[in-house]
Amino acid sequence: MTTHSNAQAIIEDFSGTPQTRWEFIADTVMGGVSSGQVQFVRDNGQTVLKLSGAVSTANNGGFIQARLPLDQTAIKQLPDTAKGIWLTARGNDQTYFVHIRTSGTVLPWQYYQAQFKVTEQWQQFTLDWDDFKPSGGLSGSLLRDVPLAKKIKSIAIVAFGRDHQANVEVAKIGYE
Repeated sequence: MTTHSNAQAIIEDFSGTPQTRWEFIADTVMGGVSSGQVQFVRDNGQTVLKLSGAVSTANNGGFIQARLPLDQTAIKQLPDTAKGIWLTARGNDQTYFVHIRTSGTVLPWQYYQAQFKVTEQWQQFTLDWDDFKPSGGLSGSLLRDVPLAKKIKSIAIVAFGRDHQANVEVAKIGYE
């Protein structure tokens, strides 16, 4: 497992009781048929998040996610100086996403999205704010091109957009 050099930059290391901080959401909230779960499993003495399940685009669906509201963390708000998010992850050779919601993403389908592709080996991924693309903006409710760190309200690990079996594990999440 890769570790990050700045311990103060950790948002989540899954210590304590992560199940009280994280929530599982699937497209079933809007009529989709994807299914899955978030689990917290032990790996070499450390607890990691495991998101797994079947993502289906049937019925206008296509996602499962594990979401962390920042108000559930010790940080509560990222500093203005944060340049992006990093995470340590592994999985089944698929592409996954980090979704962030801000105080400006007021509608349920609005978020910022950046992708990362996992392998079976632990890797660290760095996603700068410029990597996050806005989604779900409507006329009159346009999102900024790039999210502002201090306005981020939640971070989610997401299997999204195509029919596939999801299996991704995350050991740590932080900011730089």
